[in-house]
Amino acid sequence: QVQLVESGGGLVQAGGSLRLSCAASGRTFSSYAMTWFRQAPGKERELVAAISWNSGSTYYTDSVKGRFTISRDNGKNTVYLQMNSLKPEDTAVYYCAAKEAYYSDYVRYWGQGTQVTVSS
Repeated sequence: QVQLVESGGGLVQAGGSLRLSCAASGRTFSSYAMTWFRQAPGKERELVAAISWNSGSTYYTDSVKGRFTISRDNGKNTVYLQMNSLKPEDTAVYYCAAKEAYYSDYVRYWGQGTQVTVSS
């Protein structure tokens, strides 16, 4: 069992930055691919970024490429999402999620989410 707890969300002006953190419990954190999803009001949840268990592979959805960076520290059981040059359209609840395989669509564990609001 893995529990995921996100932090770092908040209100920021357009052009600003935030860093989200997701702390995981459990000894098996390093075996999971980790992802960040987001869901804006009235929209479907979308995959924002993903990172493989050893940080060897990363993925970003087109709208955040060059602005967001996903990273992980397996020694601290934590995954991060550095968000720069934020835009109002980045406003959403951001969820951390663990997948058993990087290329799998199956999410094994979800966090509770953290709100990110970008004002124009």
